[in-house]
Amino acid sequence: MDISIVIPLYNEEDSLSPLTDWIFKSLKDEKYKFEVIFVDDGSNDGSWEVINKLSNTHSNIRGLRFSRNYGKSQALNAGFAEASGTNIATLDADLQDSPEEIPEMISLLDEGYDLISGWKKKRYDSLIFKNLPSKLFNWAARHVSGIKLHDFNCGLKVYRNEVIKSIYINGDMHRYIPVLAAQEGFNKIGEKIVIHQARQFGKTKFGSNRFFRGFIDLITLWFINKFGKRPMYFFGLWGTLMLLIGFTFTIYLGIDKLYFDKEARLIANRPEFYIALTLMILGSQFFIAGFIS
Repeated sequence: MDISIVIPLYNEEDSLSPLTDWIFKSLKDEKYKFEVIFVDDGSNDGSWEVINKLSNTHSNIRGLRFSRNYGKSQALNAGFAEASGTNIATLDADLQDSPEEIPEMISLLDEGYDLISGWKKKRYDSLIFKNLPSKLFNWAARHVSGIKLHDFNCGLKVYRNEVIKSIYINGDMHRYIPVLAAQEGFNKIGEKIVIHQARQFGKTKFGSNRFFRGFIDLITLWFINKFGKRPMYFFGLWGTLMLLIGFTFTIYLGIDKLYFDKEARLIANRPEFYIALTLMILGSQFFIAGFIS
């Protein structure tokens, strides 16, 4: 099998047949042997019935179905586990990604890259609610990860088989697959400008909160990448600082009470004492967390 095309979807019954026709039209003149794996992420429309109909018509189409909606990352994981192609392509099911890009992206992959990511340079989305937040998100992702991609979240990507078999995606980490791949040593990451299509059916399944989750996931990846193998460098540093500050503050309060302000309140009645005590407790917990990690 040359190419496995993994397509996660949720409530896209109207798009599936046109997308399948588009895929076959795009690859029919190529000499690739390919399969299409639809992953139904708990759709409550007629998507699964359409997938069954398509798989009965085409022997190289398979479908996987979740009992409920788990998210795009879990859908991709399931598709990747079933994919047997030498190269793996992913695209969204909403007809906004063009399968016509796949052969050229495979050609770029053959030049020695580990993965090629699409770049939707011109987007047909809301300027305020999608384009501008997406630009901000991608800018942050570039600077934190060090990977110079313009569009981390583009659903259209191609990978070598060994890349996707080496990573595990959870949460909303699907947008950071290039970062996860780089952490596993697959650093040859390329990019290709792809055509972005306007949505034909239905509406987007992602709300504005995805950008907040995306930034949280980005911080998580940064932390794991920087301190994952040496957590004591982080926890130990901050734990030591808090212990030193708390201990120093406690000594200051004691000296002040014994030698300078003997008539002052008891140390235990001063709020500064509890600040110092809290710092020492937190510092100890950070230190212990570093050892356990």
